Amino acid sequence: MSLFKSASTVSLLTLSSRITGLVRDVLFSSVFGVSALTDAFNVAFRIPNLFRRVLGEGAFAQAFVPVLAATRTERGDAGAKELVDHVGTLLTWTLVLLCVVGVVAAPAMVWAMASGLTKSGGFDASVVMTRWMFPYIGFMSLVAFAGGILNSWKQFAVPAASPVLLNVALISSIVVGAPLFRRWGIEPIYAQCVGVMVGGLLQLAIQLPALRRLGMVPRIGVRLAALRQAWNDPTTRKITKLMVPALIGVSGAQLSLLINTQIASHLATGSVTWLNMADRLMEFPSAMLGVALGVVLMPQLAAARAAQDQARYSAMLDWGLRLIVLLTVPCALALLVFPLPLVAVLFHNGAVSALDVQRTTTALMGYGTGLLGIVSIKVLAAGFYARHDMKTPMRVSLATLALTQVLNIAFVPFFQHAGLTLSIGLAQLVNALALVVLLRRTGGFQPAPGWWRFIVQVAVATAVMGVLLAWGVHRIDWIALRDARLLRAALLAAFIGGAALLYFGVLAFTGVKLRSLVRR
Repeated sequence: MSLFKSASTVSLLTLSSRITGLVRDVLFSSVFGVSALTDAFNVAFRIPNLFRRVLGEGAFAQAFVPVLAATRTERGDAGAKELVDHVGTLLTWTLVLLCVVGVVAAPAMVWAMASGLTKSGGFDASVVMTRWMFPYIGFMSLVAFAGGILNSWKQFAVPAASPVLLNVALISSIVVGAPLFRRWGIEPIYAQCVGVMVGGLLQLAIQLPALRRLGMVPRIGVRLAALRQAWNDPTTRKITKLMVPALIGVSGAQLSLLINTQIASHLATGSVTWLNMADRLMEFPSAMLGVALGVVLMPQLAAARAAQDQARYSAMLDWGLRLIVLLTVPCALALLVFPLPLVAVLFHNGAVSALDVQRTTTALMGYGTGLLGIVSIKVLAAGFYARHDMKTPMRVSLATLALTQVLNIAFVPFFQHAGLTLSIGLAQLVNALALVVLLRRTGGFQPAPGWWRFIVQVAVATAVMGVLLAWGVHRIDWIALRDARLLRAALLAAFIGGAALLYFGVLAFTGVKLRSLVRR
């Protein structure tokens, strides 16, 4: 399967998970609205997700996947299976211990992330929800482990599709669980905690048949001797060694999220929920483009480095970055000039007010300033991780964390919660630029000719598209059309479809050969 087909598969499956996730969020906001309890749930759900992103999908995946790909290239499937068994044993028992500690330490973690909930009355509820949901990190870290194995064998479909199961479980918990909880005298929002745990279990279960077909189901050792053998494996030790700088690097972005959530909890009630709704819309292009390409390119880049094929390594990076610029720049402009229609159509229902729409819109615009950086980092970081260079992204990440907090000091007093997303966006642009410069200086990436012409062509097409979107925002009162949901949705679809046709039409007119770019 070609890189583009692989990326397209992951992107389309990611789109399906984002669509079901959007349905979930629309139902959530319509049923539960924006309140101290929704802030409490969003904080509680962020805690295991933070650990998942740092440990499972973050430091562990970034260290494990390149080493697994190199091990398979050098020692074949038998050597890879031995590594999988050893890593699986250590990971499983580490997660068991982590989950026990997390449940006990829930009050401290909620206070560290959102001490402002003590003022709004959501602190105790958030602690209870955290204890219900913290074991989710165990499921999801094992899902990331299984996904890393499958991706190394170019089996991208199952890992990319599995998030749909979480969304289905959460939707079911709203439609079925919430009324039952209400009938039993329990606050309905607690049904979401059950949905999270069921969704995590389903995501893990769906990986097993695919692993079994490859003969890569890990054998988990239960005796001390098995743990000792796994720890003494030099390749396992190498993964652990690589995880340390990767852990610090990934923690920078997650620590920034924790700090922002803490700040938001001290702002107006609902700020955490407004940021969460903006996050959901920002994650559409981020996951479909950045995550999809990063997942596909990581094992291929690692294999190219292991084979010492520098030309192929650089060409894959160049292709990935061009694709990101082509597709992310128009998305970023849409978040800057067309956010109100997006938020109004998707969230302005049920218990969500016009004020909530306005507050979410301003937060989304902040993300738009840095969307190109947020997305491109996924590919740029993969370029370093494939070379087993974890320290460079770590240093850049820590510098970005410091820059984000400096920008928070400057922006939050004036823009409130929207200042938090603006700080993240601008800092991530700097992060991406630093990674590009460092990749070039170390000789890992040599851009192919034609980049400046390509950038101008994309800029012209984006500007023309932006005129249409700006006209649509000012011509139509999207808030007033709340009761005409079908009309409002049809208008949104028409503007998005028209903007896409206009963008790609101008690209073709200026000479961008889309088919050759895809085939490359």
